[in-house]
Amino acid sequence: METLSAHELTTRLQQTGYLCDEALATVTFLALRMQRPLLLEGEPGTGKTALAEAIAEALELPLIRLQCYEGIDATQALYDWDFPRQILHLRALEAAGRGTDVEEAEKSLYDERFLLARPVLQALQQAPAVLLVDEVDRADDEFEAFLLEVLSTYQVSIPELGTVVAATPPVVVLTSNRTRELHDALKRRCLYHWIEHPGLEREVQIVRTRAPEVSEQLAQQVVGVVQQLRHAGLQKPPGVAETLDWARALHHLGTATLDLEASARTLGALVKYREDAQKVQQALDQMLRP
Repeated sequence: METLSAHELTTRLQQTGYLCDEALATVTFLALRMQRPLLLEGEPGTGKTALAEAIAEALELPLIRLQCYEGIDATQALYDWDFPRQILHLRALEAAGRGTDVEEAEKSLYDERFLLARPVLQALQQAPAVLLVDEVDRADDEFEAFLLEVLSTYQVSIPELGTVVAATPPVVVLTSNRTRELHDALKRRCLYHWIEHPGLEREVQIVRTRAPEVSEQLAQQVVGVVQQLRHAGLQKPPGVAETLDWARALHHLGTATLDLEASARTLGALVKYREDAQKVQQALDQMLRP
């Protein structure tokens, strides 16, 4: 994997369209240099997942994503066996008259060709790679313990095949929306950063970079409104992704200047809850009414 300076990494991330502040760029650089997992926490829509995608693009590495959910266990993260193909294999052995050697037949069932590698195993096999463990806070304590073990050694044991060790530790990015607290042991293994919503100037830069078709005037107006709405007590304040969606929606409608009519027609790109839509409409009436 290519070794970059902190400045070179920042430049590469910018070239992918990801604009980060100095603190985030520094902790990302250190995670790469120290070969430590990077734990990103923050409100939804602040660019946690997008950073992992940008790192993969900047370093020209494959991105392997593990989406966490309630009830996920090590099997979903590591590997499984392709049972349908194993059954077909057994039938083929029987048809060929080789079904009498039970021990040999059983051994052949657990060949690597029947192994279905899941994201964590894929990352170890394909390293160098970027492993994104998304929304780890949705998983339970047992899964955290499993992750901690893998991230401590970068190896896993498959009873039928042996131990798989990463030739190069993968770049690991864990994200959390902090719906619950993660255990200290996992946090200690990682470098940590809390991602805030960007300030007005940087968010305008993000819109102009990721949606260059949007005029500077419209980008300034959209970001200015979104920045205010984040303090309006919404159930789900809009993140950068919603800012980009709203700006693009307005552009597609031919909107040159943000007004009440255009904002009302495109509200579905900005907010996702009925209660929030009502609050935002009232706030826009005050912000945009001549």
